Amino acid sequence: MKKQISFSLFTTICLFVFTIILFSCDTLRKNPAPVAQPRRTNTTANNRRPASAPARKPVSSRPTPAKEKPAYSSTSPSGNYNREIPQVVEVARTYSGTPYRSGGNDKNGIDCSGLICSVYSEVGIKVPRISWQQSEFGTEVASIQEIRPGDWVFFVPEAGKEGYVSHAGIVTDVRNQQEIFFIHASTSKGVREDNLFSTYFKGRFVKAMRPF
Repeated sequence: MKKQISFSLFTTICLFVFTIILFSCDTLRKNPAPVAQPRRTNTTANNRRPASAPARKPVSSRPTPAKEKPAYSSTSPSGNYNREIPQVVEVARTYSGTPYRSGGNDKNGIDCSGLICSVYSEVGIKVPRISWQQSEFGTEVASIQEIRPGDWVFFVPEAGKEGYVSHAGIVTDVRNQQEIFFIHASTSKGVREDNLFSTYFKGRFVKAMRPF
């Protein structure tokens, strides 16, 4: 009898435990624990480069100077300039032997561009004072064969090389195609006349200008 009761009790307990297990499993299936999801990143935003600032135009450290009115004639002098050329040559030759002086403007001392400026000033014509300005004044002579008295000739520092205009003179005499003389202020010998076709000047000659 005791065995039957024990077996019945054991069976009841087993059924009770089994029922609880089934109920627990069913509950777990209906309400599963939340699964941690990997954090999503906005790849589009992360891969996008920040917009760059607009480029700025560099500002010059020096202000652009106001355009000044040139202190020389912009048109041909009154009358026929060709008639004035003999006087230009004559006045230029009065400077012969004047020692060279950088920035000089008279017969105590003068430089190449100062010679041109001073000669024309005595004739009553204002022209540029600086050699590079003089090299852009007037009309360029097309070829060396067309050079004539009264034209201005210009030179660079080194023979056979391009460079800035460093020297200038006034043509005084054209004897033939190999003898074109000009007056200028030489740094070593002062104001003198030389042949454009001499070895020294031929290689440095770059252009001739007809001022008027």
